[in-house]
Amino acid sequence: MIYLDYQATTPLAPEAREAMLRWLEGPGEGDGYANPSSTHKAGRAAAAAVEVARDQVAALLPKGGRVFFTSGATEALNWALLRGAEVRPGGVAGLSIEHAASLQCLERLNAAILSVDGRGLAQPPDPALIPENGIVAVMLVNNEVGTIQPVADFAAAAHAKNSLLLCDAVQGYGRVPIPDSADLIALSAHKIHGPKGIGVLWIRDGVDLPPLMFGGAQEQGMRSGTVSPALCAGFGAAAALAAERFDTDKAHVERLWSLAMDMLPEWILNGDAERRYHGNLNIRRDGVNGLRLMSDARDVAFSLGSACGSGSGKVSHVLRAMGVSETDARASIRLGWGRYTSEQELRDGLNAIKAAARLQGVN
Repeated sequence: MIYLDYQATTPLAPEAREAMLRWLEGPGEGDGYANPSSTHKAGRAAAAAVEVARDQVAALLPKGGRVFFTSGATEALNWALLRGAEVRPGGVAGLSIEHAASLQCLERLNAAILSVDGRGLAQPPDPALIPENGIVAVMLVNNEVGTIQPVADFAAAAHAKNSLLLCDAVQGYGRVPIPDSADLIALSAHKIHGPKGIGVLWIRDGVDLPPLMFGGAQEQGMRSGTVSPALCAGFGAAAALAAERFDTDKAHVERLWSLAMDMLPEWILNGDAERRYHGNLNIRRDGVNGLRLMSDARDVAFSLGSACGSGSGKVSHVLRAMGVSETDARASIRLGWGRYTSEQELRDGLNAIKAAARLQGVN
């Protein structure tokens, strides 16, 4: 299988796996299984591992805030929006191309939905649509088309009206710089070669946000539920590796982007060519059925859009928000690559996709 679906999830880094192992060991192998809330020696060691991981994740985030581990970015976004709206009652606004984890919260909160243009880029902030003493949700890198949004511009507009800026940085963390002006930032470990089942909500110092879940308040008094040292250690190791390899990974992704562009001159790019993360390629061809393409190129892992919405049968809300017709949206596919994708793998994968398109009469 040639894996070209890095926006859905990324391969676990060997370094992250190694960091996790000690904290999965059971009786007879070590004491890594201890609960980090316990006060005995093994518990304190587990708690120390969580704090090391917290610092590693925070190193790629703005200064002046706290990292809270969650079960994933979905929980982090729900926490920020649903609880944030309680203490910032002036209203909520967010982009029409936000991930479903944000978008469904926005809809529940009767938020103002902010439009994007045909390139998948947010329009300049309209002060009339920015709430007073509310929350504005603007993702950093779109998960379906890879466009990089002007987060700093929206943060300035939000702050001018005493509102908070929530940034879904899941697809950008470790790949593009995180804006210093965000007040709340959501992350997910498995998008940067860490384990699934763990994410982060970063909260700027001085921002009041009630807990989403109640029980033991294990996570710095703000989130209940036993913290997993193994998952935290894996996330921390992945974050440290992303920081160490930032320039190397970026150069590799750019090489793969250039290769793909050279091999797919007939395909139409969805989204802006420049203001985007180049490890995400969303393209379409007239006459292509994306679903059939996936079936015919079954040895290549790619997607039709967001993994969480791929089984619904609905066309991408992101492409539709960009003004792409339903027919063209169904002819679109998303390819993603990164650190562990070789040039030969990408070349072979693209050739398989092109061969599958020819089966549909598209040369």
